[in-house]
Amino acid sequence: MNRNIAGGSGTGPGGRGPVSVRRATARDARRLTRLVRGSRAYEGQYAAMVAGYRVGPDYIENHRVFVAADERDGQVLGFYSLVLAPPELDLLFVADTAQGRGVGRLLVAHMRAEARAAGLDRVRVVSHPPAEGFYRSVGAVRVGTAAATPPAVVWDRPELEFRNP
Repeated sequence: MNRNIAGGSGTGPGGRGPVSVRRATARDARRLTRLVRGSRAYEGQYAAMVAGYRVGPDYIENHRVFVAADERDGQVLGFYSLVLAPPELDLLFVADTAQGRGVGRLLVAHMRAEARAAGLDRVRVVSHPPAEGFYRSVGAVRVGTAAATPPAVVWDRPELEFRNP
């Protein structure tokens, strides 16, 4: 697997094998869709947002989508998508079983390196409200609020930025 972060890789959940970040392929589409739809972060009032969400092969082929995977068994532990124009962290999901194990931090570090390599000086994030604390803990700064856009999104969301990624 491809290690794209200086300093190597993270450690998998529960002491599993090392975790590395690689470019997603169209073959990952179903796994990424299941990860999004099955996320406990989107239960209750947030469930409607991901109920029909799909990460399709076309999305993966047209965006910078990267997967964090266990090097021993290839299990997908999380992923993110970086859109270059305009610069935005469009998606970032970590499997429920990998929460709190450093996978999200690994993905954000990788995203920041990708953004720097692409010449970006800022990356916008419209955050799921419960994830704001995580983004702030990895260096994002709150810059505003994205208003609800019913019927798809019926709540306001924090808008953050990674500066000089």
